[in-house]
Amino acid sequence: MLTPAKKEFIEFMMSADVLRFGEFITKSGRKTPYFVNTGNYKTGEQISKLGDFYATCIHETCGGNFDAMFGPAYKGIPLATAAAGALYRNYGVDKPYFFNRKEIKDHGEGGGLIGYKPKDGDNIIIVEDVITAGTAVRETMPLLKACADVSVSDMFISVNRCEIGKDTTKTAVQQVKEEFGITVHSIISVEDIHEYLMTKEEYKDVVKAMEAYMAEYCVLDK
Repeated sequence: MLTPAKKEFIEFMMSADVLRFGEFITKSGRKTPYFVNTGNYKTGEQISKLGDFYATCIHETCGGNFDAMFGPAYKGIPLATAAAGALYRNYGVDKPYFFNRKEIKDHGEGGGLIGYKPKDGDNIIIVEDVITAGTAVRETMPLLKACADVSVSDMFISVNRCEIGKDTTKTAVQQVKEEFGITVHSIISVEDIHEYLMTKEEYKDVVKAMEAYMAEYCVLDK
């Protein structure tokens, strides 16, 4: 259901040129009529508002029942940072955050993580942009487990594309739940985007393209 908050987030993403419509090729080689690029956020106002959206989703889901948040390099880094700031600013929830280096530093303090150092028994949440094939999670879990005996209960993303993998009838979100026990929460889904565009006459061609794409590649909620 397209709530006012979801509508606001869609319009926010469109205004920042993060949610775009046209013809794009995904990493999996599919031709998609819409694309999400969180790398296009580039102002203080945008990252502050983005943090607010993530913080609301996290607070409504977990409250303060987690120990730290992890942002996978690179796009997860500003997302986790902004979410941590907004959680404290808006809800008084002060939680540490950390992220990884793509290349392990061999001088100074060294190591592969920056920020909070996980401890045995910690429950970590992951903050990311989108999930298409679940690759980032499969790369992240060994990294986190190598640091300490932690658990990961929840992951928060901007958009759930609801797409099946190349060789499966299950979505990446479903696979991540089955493989790792992680529940993925999205601020919006492809269904929300479709419902929003249905109200805009100027996007009627995009709607048709989205419907064809969703029919071929998406598993939608009944």
